Amino acid sequence: MTAMTANGIPEILALAGRDLGTSRWRTITQETINAFAEVSGDHQWIHTDVSRAATGPFGRTIAHGYMTLSWGIPMFAELLTVTGVRMALNYGVNKVRFPSPVPVGSRVRLQARIVAVEPVGADGIEMTRAFTFEIEGVSKPACVAESLTRFYP
Repeated sequence: MTAMTANGIPEILALAGRDLGTSRWRTITQETINAFAEVSGDHQWIHTDVSRAATGPFGRTIAHGYMTLSWGIPMFAELLTVTGVRMALNYGVNKVRFPSPVPVGSRVRLQARIVAVEPVGADGIEMTRAFTFEIEGVSKPACVAESLTRFYP
């Protein structure tokens, strides 16, 4: 899969309303969940205690919601490469929801759409991206969010 490239502010502005498609599938492993627990400090048993989680509400451990959300950065990079700007900043997220748990062993991918691209400040632009993290074989998404990125020439 080759990412689309937008070179400079005019090409980024032209992306408003564009569906970028889906990233490749990524498998949720217990090792990745454990590593995220170490970094985030979130060691809740539904994520890290395999034995206890087996008798819990999901029948096995599940990924942290914020771990899934954090995959938006590398997954989005599979869909769009931006060049010709001095700086890009993650500005935040809107409307984050985690409608469905992501059990260990599941495969997840990102579906992304550029909702809007608007001027911000003296010379920057802000891109609003709609992220939907799909779980293979599950009708409800793992996560839906609007992600904001600012670009400066």
